Amino acid sequence: QVQLVESGGGLVQAGGSLRLSCAASGSIFRFNAGGWYRQAPGKQRELVATITSGGSTNYADSVKGRCTISRDNAKNTVYLQMHSLKAEDTAVYYCNLHLWTALKSDYWGQGTQVTVSS
Repeated sequence: QVQLVESGGGLVQAGGSLRLSCAASGSIFRFNAGGWYRQAPGKQRELVATITSGGSTNYADSVKGRCTISRDNAKNTVYLQMHSLKAEDTAVYYCNLHLWTALKSDYWGQGTQVTVSS
């Protein structure tokens, strides 16, 4: 059985920084792509950043230059480093990992709350 555990969310003042982590554990043959999404109250879930198996990254325009997605293949973990946080970054952040496992390939984390106070 594969589990994803997110950590690193919290309350931060505008202009501050946070680092989110998403670690997968269990019977994983291979860690393929990964990504972070967020959902603010009353809004649809939106893409924040993605990273491919080769390390290529993609960012939403709203976070370009302020966020960095990275991965540790040995730990089956993806990170999201966020700087210069704004009130509009407040949301529940979800990680999404594409893994090669015996059961399925698409896994979501439980979500972690990020609140930016202005």
